[in-house]
Amino acid sequence: MNNIRRVVVTGMGTINPLGNNIADFWGALSKGVSGAAMITHFDATKFKTRFACEVKNYDSAAYFEKGEARKYDLFTQYALVSVAEAMKDAGLLETTFDKERAGVIWASGNGGIGTLEEQITEYVKGDGTPRFNPFLVPKMIANMAAGMISIKYGLKGISYVTVSACAAGNNAIMDAFNYIRWGKADVMITGGSEAAVTEAAMGGFGSMKALSTRNDAPQKASRPFDKDRDGFVLGEGAGALVLETYEHAVARGAHIYAEVVGAAMTSDAYHMSATHPEGDGAYRAMKLALEEAKLTIEDVDYINAHATSTPVGDPSEVAAISHLLVGSSYVVDVSATKSMTGHLLGAAGAIEAIASIKAMEQNLIPPTINIEHLENNLPENIRIVCNEGVSKKINVSMSNTFGFGGHNAIVIFKKVS
Repeated sequence: MNNIRRVVVTGMGTINPLGNNIADFWGALSKGVSGAAMITHFDATKFKTRFACEVKNYDSAAYFEKGEARKYDLFTQYALVSVAEAMKDAGLLETTFDKERAGVIWASGNGGIGTLEEQITEYVKGDGTPRFNPFLVPKMIANMAAGMISIKYGLKGISYVTVSACAAGNNAIMDAFNYIRWGKADVMITGGSEAAVTEAAMGGFGSMKALSTRNDAPQKASRPFDKDRDGFVLGEGAGALVLETYEHAVARGAHIYAEVVGAAMTSDAYHMSATHPEGDGAYRAMKLALEEAKLTIEDVDYINAHATSTPVGDPSEVAAISHLLVGSSYVVDVSATKSMTGHLLGAAGAIEAIASIKAMEQNLIPPTINIEHLENNLPENIRIVCNEGVSKKINVSMSNTFGFGGHNAIVIFKKVS
């Protein structure tokens, strides 16, 4: 296509374990604060893992009118909260724009799992009479977050949800990026939300031995690239980005945070839940994204790694990055913000995109916390930013996400000069 259009980020919003807005999130992230604590959503006494990265001090009454919140699962509430901030940040609430050329591509790995779990539990504990909440289906289905965002803001263009496990957030950003640059939309709201700190999700991940069991020290549990890591820490929340054409943003005088310059997805075609041991799919996705951006790995100033703090996943990502660096003396800086936020599953790509963009804006690489014994045999040209942030001029950042099923999704952001 010769009419490919430039796509920029003009608004951001979030609610996550480190803060209920962008300012608080970045403040905690840049200082290396952990969002992990003992679970409050349910009694986790009998669980092997009794902690998670929950959203703090959340009161639905502060965001929704009386009775409105009961219509939405928590993942939809989080989506609407983050989008409200992003829309305000972008200045779209005071701007007239063509809403038939504006849409929503959202992400969630689990949708309304909390609602489904609650309703099934009530039914099983009852007398067998089928008494179900009339909002069960709309609260449960994953597409409802996109639907409610579209309804709230009257966005009449493309609207759907990507469900590609932990790659879903970047999947959504990539799709929104593509629809805009192909000329099918001028403005897209994208991002992801997750509210899976539930008994079933914690039990399921726990039975897979995917979760850390450091119940005596939750804040030190998520430790990507540390030799003593023992699993990830489950997180929840949402991140939202406003994407639009460069021309559309300039015409309305919008503040531009960054340009989306490349994105790609691949499949490992290897295993149900494990990443490819040599990082084959991850390598190919990064390579394709760089090619699309007309960049090389030497142009990337910062990689926000998917690194979840698992003994299998972290090394495979290192292998993939190392493959990109074959024959090069360039040293790339890498950090894993999941060490602080926990793993937000389908929403991970969204808040890590925000972290990557803020890193460029502030010229500061957020740290990977809890590294006490950096894993052995790291390639010399991969530098893990450990325990404290590092000041550095960042013009290009890459955000990596990988999901169960072998999904790999990469997005690359660049400062607009």
